[in-house]
Amino acid sequence: MKTKIVDLLQSKAFGTTVNVKGWVRTRRGNKAVNFVALNDGSTINNIQIVIDIEKFGEEYLKPITTGACINVTGLLVESQGQGQSAEIQAQEIEIYGTADPAVYPLQKKGHTLEFLREIAHLRPRTNTFGAIFRIRHHMAYAIHKFFNDKGFFYFHTPILTGSDAEGAGSMFQATTLNLNSLPKTEDGKIDYKEDFFGKMTNLTVSGQLEGELGAMALGEIYTFGPTFRAENSNTPRHLAEFWMIEPEMAFYEIKENMDLAEEFLQYLIKYALEHCKDDIDFLCNMYDKELVDRLNFVVSNKFVRLTYTEGVKILEASSKKFEYPVFWGADLQSEHERYLVEEHFKCPVILTDYPKEIKSFYMKQNNDNKTVRAMDVLFPKIGEIIGGSQREENYEKLMNRVNELDMKTETLWWYLETRKFGTAPHSGFGLGFERLILFITGMSNIRDVIPFPRTPNNAEF
Repeated sequence: MKTKIVDLLQSKAFGTTVNVKGWVRTRRGNKAVNFVALNDGSTINNIQIVIDIEKFGEEYLKPITTGACINVTGLLVESQGQGQSAEIQAQEIEIYGTADPAVYPLQKKGHTLEFLREIAHLRPRTNTFGAIFRIRHHMAYAIHKFFNDKGFFYFHTPILTGSDAEGAGSMFQATTLNLNSLPKTEDGKIDYKEDFFGKMTNLTVSGQLEGELGAMALGEIYTFGPTFRAENSNTPRHLAEFWMIEPEMAFYEIKENMDLAEEFLQYLIKYALEHCKDDIDFLCNMYDKELVDRLNFVVSNKFVRLTYTEGVKILEASSKKFEYPVFWGADLQSEHERYLVEEHFKCPVILTDYPKEIKSFYMKQNNDNKTVRAMDVLFPKIGEIIGGSQREENYEKLMNRVNELDMKTETLWWYLETRKFGTAPHSGFGLGFERLILFITGMSNIRDVIPFPRTPNNAEF
């Protein structure tokens, strides 16, 4: 029966026969004995297979090259080499699949991250992406565990929707209409009544609006699913398809919302440091020497809380030369956010009470009629990692804001109606999963923390 390498490397059952299956990372040795580094994806570490050449014959062993897949049965013994506790003396070897060294692209040499994006079907086999995707798994599990242990309910919101949660209009349209022969109305517009849903539909940009409906019945819910933005952005921080975690809580006001966000982020980073140590250490050594220190920095510091207005005053008073201008009403850029975190306060920051003009329609308006109860959590290196707010529960105020922005109420009637029937204070926030993974792995491009990135002109895999 197969044993995972992660378990074998921790095993002390020396002298027992074990079976292991995986992909060859390297093969070295001499005419008498060869050493194969084998990896099965369960850990960043390889197990060494010791092969007696005379036992198997050179010709049989010839196909065992980097990238080949093999099945090995042998004796687990204490390793004589440094850096590993156990190795396997091969007794039987079955070759599942070969990888011709002349064409296999992942030979034992350095590969750029840009090149590896071009072979996304193979890059999970590298140490870097094996580490990233294991961390991604552990973080997904930790998110579910955190909310489950706090009594939240996992609420599934639709991927296909007729509404635009952000009011930005940058959505992917979903249709079954024949694009070569579109049905038209009498005034020459596309007749969406002929479409599958009888109306124009899109891929969702957020599960928040539907999440609010769940919170107003179940109390505390969270969504965790794919979201889509049709923005023509070729930056290291943007994807067209990404995953969002969006908790929504009835009876939470802005302070409770901030408390939850801080607790949530510190829990996740602690979980990563505890359960992903080998992978994080590898990424720290390879890509970002300050990674572990930065993760501990977030875990060990209370988050400073201040208003947007106070933050702008600090930025304006600084001697820092920013690329983008700072003034009250400006949408703060990453450089401004990072200055507050990394240079001024030297700890994570939560900014609140933003100007209503730069925030979404659903945020609760303050009495000054200028600001809303928004909150952004700012981290070192990355800037904003969480955005959220207390939601506007007053029907008249919400309708006034919708009308100010000239939004289409016919697609939001159901959302607005919740303010008529048993309305209550409620809050929520959104955490971009890939933003979280960027922070925890220390990677610099968001395309390197999702298995198959979707960006403009790129849907190859």
